[in-house]
Amino acid sequence: MKKIVIAPDSFKESLTALEAANAIEEGLKEVLPDCEFVKVPMADGGEGTVQSLVDATGGQIEHATVTGPLGDKVKGFYGLLGDGKTAVIEMAAASGLELIPRKKRDPMIATTFGTGELISIALDKGVERIIIGIGGSATNDGGAGMVQALGGKLVDQDGVDIPFGGAGLAKLERIDLSTLDIRLANVKVDVACDVDNPLIGPKGASAIYGPQKGATPEQIELLDANLAHYASVIKRDVGKDIQDVPGAGAAGGLGAGLLAFLPAKLKRGGDLVIEATKLEEAVRDADLVITGEGGINHQTIHGKTPICVANTAKKYDVPVIALAGSLTNDYTNVYDHGIDAIFSIVPGAVTLEEALEAGYENMKNTSRNLATVIHIMKKRSDVVS
Repeated sequence: MKKIVIAPDSFKESLTALEAANAIEEGLKEVLPDCEFVKVPMADGGEGTVQSLVDATGGQIEHATVTGPLGDKVKGFYGLLGDGKTAVIEMAAASGLELIPRKKRDPMIATTFGTGELISIALDKGVERIIIGIGGSATNDGGAGMVQALGGKLVDQDGVDIPFGGAGLAKLERIDLSTLDIRLANVKVDVACDVDNPLIGPKGASAIYGPQKGATPEQIELLDANLAHYASVIKRDVGKDIQDVPGAGAAGGLGAGLLAFLPAKLKRGGDLVIEATKLEEAVRDADLVITGEGGINHQTIHGKTPICVANTAKKYDVPVIALAGSLTNDYTNVYDHGIDAIFSIVPGAVTLEEALEAGYENMKNTSRNLATVIHIMKKRSDVVS
């Protein structure tokens, strides 16, 4: 075995994608010291995407104080990739649910204004492309705050800016993009979106994701009606019909706002990361690919990192092994989607805290065991031949 590509996602609360890749490499090298190892930290557009892409491309994390989801100031961040021309933003870094204590969550007033500020700050760096991951939002404002931060005017019947949040959309009378940041016309915007929810209705932003953001049943009805009104004004004033576009309901309707106001395209997050990291180039001549993430289950096949990596490897008939912190009883469906073998790195019955704390050592040990099996099989094959 001459070349192994190591392309894991992060193991949430335990290892970043790069740390996971380092642990895998360390374990493999103990038994296969002469093998070439290529590490490509991965993500699927959600939490950890900025860090993974920065690590994979030799970029850097930039920090910025922006408006948080409830209007207070928060310390946000974004990534500049190694090419110096691409910025990566996780909307959750400015407008995320985890920025708000559970008891204070309120999508009626939560805003995406800070996400717009991060976009503006990235434009200040002269980037030509922006990748935006839109998972983990606290908002239900359809991206209204985002476009306000970028210079768009969303006003009521008196010409006054509408207030932040999903409730403020009820007052929307007119949208004016004449003052929108002109730099947006010359930048490519790719949105990492792994859901296909429309903006409104029983499968829309409010109904599906509103409860986890603190919305009551009564508020969900109001939020849905407000987004419907918002969509109608967008159609009239901007000329874009985004109400039923798959993915428009992502991140409380931020998907719709990005499509309506920016030159944006919605894409599967894993595919965006694979493109940005040039994973396909790495696996083309590989003998084995090792991927993984914290948990592998029946949902993994729906665009999660291990499957995206496996699909890429299978283009070149390269076998794929996945490592995971936990495996549920229904994980075996991944065998039909390009993954050849799966191993849990947890050695026995331990608490969650113990498993998270020992993540690096467990990953290294499992990888060493895997390398030993590879080495034994190679020796037997050489004897037979």
